[in-house]
This record gives sequence, C-alpha cells and structure tokens, in this order.
Amino acid sequence: MSSQVYAPSSAPVMANKKLSGHDLLKLGFPAGRTISLAISLMQKHYGHLTPTAQLDVLKQALAAPDTFVKDTVMGELIAALAKPHAPTGEVNLHEQPKPYAVFGENLIEADAKEQMDLAMRLPVTVSGALMPDTHKGHGLPIGGVLATSGVVIPYAVGMDIACRMHFTLYEVPASVLEQKKPQLKQVLLDQTRFGVNTGFEKPQDHAVFDRPEFNQIKILQQLQMRAAYQLGSSGTGNHFVEYGKVTLTSEANAFNLPAGEYVGILSHSGARSLGKNIAAHYTQIAMDTCRLPVEAKYLAWLDLKSQAGQEYWQAMQIANDYARACHEQIHERLSAWFGEKPVACVDSPHNFAWREQYQGQEVIVHRKGAAQATAGTYNVIPGSMTQPGYLVRGLGNTAALDSSSHGAGRALSAKKAAQVLYQTEMNGLVKAFGVELIGSSLQESPLAYKNMHYVMDSQLQQVEILGTFTPRIVRMDR
Repeated sequence: MSSQVYAPSSAPVMANKKLSGHDLLKLGFPAGRTISLAISLMQKHYGHLTPTAQLDVLKQALAAPDTFVKDTVMGELIAALAKPHAPTGEVNLHEQPKPYAVFGENLIEADAKEQMDLAMRLPVTVSGALMPDTHKGHGLPIGGVLATSGVVIPYAVGMDIACRMHFTLYEVPASVLEQKKPQLKQVLLDQTRFGVNTGFEKPQDHAVFDRPEFNQIKILQQLQMRAAYQLGSSGTGNHFVEYGKVTLTSEANAFNLPAGEYVGILSHSGARSLGKNIAAHYTQIAMDTCRLPVEAKYLAWLDLKSQAGQEYWQAMQIANDYARACHEQIHERLSAWFGEKPVACVDSPHNFAWREQYQGQEVIVHRKGAAQATAGTYNVIPGSMTQPGYLVRGLGNTAALDSSSHGAGRALSAKKAAQVLYQTEMNGLVKAFGVELIGSSLQESPLAYKNMHYVMDSQLQQVEILGTFTPRIVRMDR
C-alpha cells in the first residue's frame, strides 16, 4: 500500500453513500476506464476511508498529478489519466441490430426478441442467438446468448451467477423411488435448505474458501462469512432438488448401463448471496462507467483490461466454484442413503460467461439462462414437474454459439402465474403425474412453463438426446 499522506480537502460530504461514477464525473474525471479504475483502487486500497475521504484523495490526485506519479497505488491512475480520452457522453448504439439466430421462433414472445435486438446494437457485440426457452428478463433476455469483444456485461451473465443444473446418476433401479418414497422424502427434508437467508447450522467446510481471491478482492472479503454459512443450501423461486427416474432406451448409451430405468438426482440453484452481491456490485460500477442510453442501461459493460473488469471476472469464477461446491454437498448428502457411488455426474452452469473462439477471434460468450453445448458436452435440460427433462450431449452448433436451452422456459411470468393460476389446479396436476412435492408456490406451477417437447424439437441441431429424467420427489422453497 502507498505511504503517501493525504490532507483533507473540500470535497462534498457523502453521508452513507458509496463512491459512484457520477461523483467522479462531477469531480472532473473523464468518462470511461479511468472512472472504473479509480473506484476499484479506492475500494481495494482505501476501503477503510469514508467515501468523502476517498474523494479527497482523488481530488488531490487530479489537482497535482505530478506528485502522485511514483505513488505505488495512485501511479496507475495518473498514467491512465494522461492518456487521450474519448469525449464524454453516452455510448452510441448501432442503428440496426446485427443479425442473430433464433431457435424455436414461434415459442418466443416479441418483448424478449426486442431485448435481444437491443443487445445486438451494442458496439461491442460480435454475435448472438436465442434459445427456444427464451423469455423476457433484464438486459439480456433469459435464454439469450451474446458474444462480445473484450468486455463482460454483468447483467448478461445475470444476478444469479453460476446458476446451474447438477445431475448424478446411480445404478439403482427406479422402483426404489416408489418403494422408499417416505424415507426419500424425509431425506430431502433433513438434508436440504432453501430460501434467501437460510443455511446449515453447522455447514461443512470446502477448499473454495482457501482461494486467494477472498483476500485480494474486497467484495469477496465482505461476503465470505455469509457464503460459508449458506454452503450446501439452495435458493428460492424456481430452484429445486429432486429425485427422479432416468430412462435409458438404448443398450449403447453414454453411461455404459443396460437399457432401463434408474435413480437420478437433479438440483438447480446458483451462488446464493455471494453471486447476487457480486453481480449487484459490479453492475453498478459498469453502469457508472459505461454510459448507455437509458433503455440499454442493464447492458453496461466492463472492459476486461480494467481493474474492475478483471476483478469481476475473477469473482465470477469464484462464484462458479462456490455454486458447484453447494451442489456437490447436496448430492453427497442425498446419495449417502443409497450407499452407492454415482455412475455419472453432470454439472452445467447457465448464468455465466466464457472465453471462446468465434470465427477466428476470442470472444466473451455470455449465456444467461442458456447452457453450453459444445461438441461432446453433457447436460440435463429439465422440463417442469409434469414434463420430463432430457439428458443431452452437445453437437457444437456454431449458429447457436455452441449453446442450448437450460430448461422449458416460462410461458407465464412469475407474477402472471400467481394472478391467473389456481393452487388447487396445480396440486391436482402434480398429483395426477405421480409427483411428491415438498414446498413450491403457484409461480412454479407446471402450467407456467412452455411445452418441453416443442422446446426440444426446436434444438435437435444443437443437442443429441441420450435419455430422459422424470421428476418423482421434488423439494422447493416454501
């Protein structure tokens, strides 16, 4: 850390307010990377100071840059300020969106396509695609895939960073699910936790917390204790943990099992509060430093060469490892009852960004509610409680940016489902399909989701179907 001494000055008082890009613009900083860099430096090295005191430091650096050039912290910022900058103002969008592939066009509503059109007008956009489960979200639609050049868009990854499907297959006959239903239901009640502020009274430890990023990135330091408490738990909304029947119809299957019906465990959740707070923190920095027209504000990006961009990328990887650890612990607890090791394990995030190659250049591929389906990649695409999910293998479809859907996708928003559907109708439907349901809400009624068969028919050029997964005992929040 720097040994430079800074004297108080007349910067404006900021009671209970975080340093923002707007504050730095008023101070005289040019819009762009220097604002992102300044905020990152203040958070990392001067987080012990109040926002007003941080502004004092930055004001003095602007007023007398020569005295800070050799400073171990501020020198980087002074060097960045000395470079030519583009004029301040909003980033201009292209007049027309770049063309992009749409899979299952008749399944996707106009408002979701309008969101994708907007994303395809960004000057950093290289390519894009919509999956057949697409529906409206914030920024990028859920089911949207966006490739950009040199930048990452936090809201195109999503607030629930590293939300994923995690599946284990056991060489245990599916008949056990009916024969031992009361015991398995109790296992779900005892060994899973759901909800915003929930966790285990005595959570297990995990090596993910030994990662140096928890000491190097301030936001991770602040979130570590809560993340440890929530390790191995699941979120709310459409997150679930379930036992189901896996059907393999071919003797020559990918799992080297005889054709038949087996037990599988499938879970859906993300990086809990850790992911949500990382997303909120860096989205705000992106919005403060990347000034887009108001209709595109949720598509603000971070340059991956900036400190904030690098920090977000590292934090996103940590969130991914943490989310995977949560699922691994859930499955370990649930499988202990069988006394069997899994035949196969499939883990696939669908709110994430990857560095990939596209037409000879490196791009950042954001998949928000879409799964990676590169050639040979395994995944499980769930339907709803009354529709089967599918075990699949990716085919590497370039037009789809090597992607597939992450589920059936909503036909009704959560709000709309609560308004127009009936609980008695949902209860009767679930019972008729032989599903034992623990928790859930009307928002997650099977009637709120698209027809899974249509969704799969729309992406047979993206994935090869290996088998099906039919829910039998399902737990959700509430």
